[in-house]
Amino acid sequence: MKCNKVIAILLASGFMVTGLTGCADQKKEEKKASTQTEQKKDAAVKEMKGDELNKIMEDQKEKEKYLVIDVRSQEEYDKGHVKYAINMPIDQFESMIKNIEDQKDKNVVTICNTGKKSAKAADMLVKKGFMNVYNAQGVKDFKYKTMTMVTNVRGAEMQKIANEGKYTIIDARKAEDFKMGHLKGAMNIEVENIDAKMSSIAKDKPVAVYCYSGNKSMAIAQKLSDAGYKATSSLDGTKEYTQFELVK
Repeated sequence: MKCNKVIAILLASGFMVTGLTGCADQKKEEKKASTQTEQKKDAAVKEMKGDELNKIMEDQKEKEKYLVIDVRSQEEYDKGHVKYAINMPIDQFESMIKNIEDQKDKNVVTICNTGKKSAKAADMLVKKGFMNVYNAQGVKDFKYKTMTMVTNVRGAEMQKIANEGKYTIIDARKAEDFKMGHLKGAMNIEVENIDAKMSSIAKDKPVAVYCYSGNKSMAIAQKLSDAGYKATSSLDGTKEYTQFELVK
């Protein structure tokens, strides 16, 4: 009888602990869901002045925390845009959001001529769950110091460019890393050697450059652009985009 009583007490205690644990887990999930709901309610587009965006784009470490999206037409973008900005035209913007889903944890900045089209784009991002969205002062309202004609693309697009074989591909990383694996057809030119090697790069083909993180590739692409080349730089370097198909 005593044994039966002890077993009954233990079983009752076990059920009680299980019940309490289940309640605790449920409360955690409810709290998490509530927090996420509140965050979505609090999410709103913030305004960003031109001088602030200038400062961010000139800081190689700080710019890594931001994705800048120019929502003007490709023609307007090609004539000059803020450094490191990718192009997602407003008339295609909503359908292209899927391409930047992995950037939801980043600060995302939209920009256009006057801030009107970029404001619409920014609202779309917030509705899609992007939490830190900024609408920057337009390029017609502020004289940006970081304007460039270098096209910026992300890793998947750079891989596509390499696969198509229509571009001269430059790997701006160190020689030892290039030897370990590089994009198909790429030549290895480091930043400090671009001036000496530029004459060997055909001017009748567009040039696409990649590196570790996007900084060195932009430096080379900018030099090429200034020299009259049609240049493209990869924002996602080999450190960020692990799906690059590298060959030896």
